[in-house]
Amino acid sequence: MNTNLIVAIVALVLVIAVAIVVWGVVHFKRNGGTSSDGIAAHAREDDGPEASDDGGAAGRGVPVTDAPAQSGTTSVAPVSAGSVASGEPVPERPESSASRVTRLKAKLSKSSNPFGKALFNILAKDNLSESDWEDVEDTLLLADVGSEASEELVEGLRRDSRVNGDADPAAVREALRSKLVDLVNVEPDRALNADKPGATRPSVIIMVGVNGTGKTTTAGKLARLFVSEGKSVMLAAADTFRAAAADQLETWGSKVNVPVVRAEKEGADPASVAFEASRRAKEENVDVLIVDTAGRLQNKANLMDELGKIRRVTEKNLPVDEVLLVLDATTGQNGMVQAKVFAEAIGLTGVVLSKLDGSAKGGIVVSVQRELGVPVKLVGLGEGPDDLAPFDPEGFVEGVLA
Repeated sequence: MNTNLIVAIVALVLVIAVAIVVWGVVHFKRNGGTSSDGIAAHAREDDGPEASDDGGAAGRGVPVTDAPAQSGTTSVAPVSAGSVASGEPVPERPESSASRVTRLKAKLSKSSNPFGKALFNILAKDNLSESDWEDVEDTLLLADVGSEASEELVEGLRRDSRVNGDADPAAVREALRSKLVDLVNVEPDRALNADKPGATRPSVIIMVGVNGTGKTTTAGKLARLFVSEGKSVMLAAADTFRAAAADQLETWGSKVNVPVVRAEKEGADPASVAFEASRRAKEENVDVLIVDTAGRLQNKANLMDELGKIRRVTEKNLPVDEVLLVLDATTGQNGMVQAKVFAEAIGLTGVVLSKLDGSAKGGIVVSVQRELGVPVKLVGLGEGPDDLAPFDPEGFVEGVLA
């Protein structure tokens, strides 16, 4: 073969080889390389919370995870301007408490068949007959006000001169409004203990309720409410029998940079999650720890034991300041039986009424307070992330009469 041809072929091969090497180096640098530091970083991400050295939590079977944007094992750091530029999600800014109260009051006035309007339409008649008074009582009972409270209200209205004889609509409305406020506002102090002056820090709130009442969703919404007030919050997914519950909490937490403590696997001991969460909340000195729990009523004895244990192990690290029962307002009096089970199991400090906008049974506000002896502290009036607000008795009455 011609010597010049051989030399030319060899030169061409060398040029191609050099080009491939140069391209590889450029591609390597552009993608961050595979140095030992890069490999270690990827390993830490793949290993998740078990690779962390956060107090040995993973060694106890309860890995501590911060709520991620997409994954259940990626830490969430405070978002800076630089992170926004790099494409990381920006934490949402929850609506303020004052704004919620105003908006939810307007929502309540537009809800289907509020019982206050039905009462007013009857009472605004001239010279009420016995049949009319029976209609008033029936309306109250259908709204789940309860028989005792209904009788009291009817008797009070019968004695009110503004209602008897020739009715003045404005006077009748004021009479009804004042008596409903008295009936609803039996407890002057409805503030969450975490919001009171001198509150314990971290303030621990345990959420209880039957599955399906919106308990886990309410826990996530409550975290947003505290974030809107400038408080630091941690969530504990102690409903370990429903994997979706922990995932759901992490989704809520990720939107407002709230860390979540969850079990490594479904069916783990709920008390171990509560213990680890309270330990970490105390260590990090957050303002509020919210503990979500299971709501299985198939076995009352097991439920009582489980909730009691969660409270006991939590109090080894921090006192429990609040136990909130989440009650579905659409269940009416049927929900009262469930509520009493939880009251016996763990003791309650307040009630959260969810789905109040989807029911004509707003009277449950009255009956639940009378039956359980604790105030309604929060109400949910919609599916929106900020559709949870402190309960305002006067605003509630104005809403059902609007």
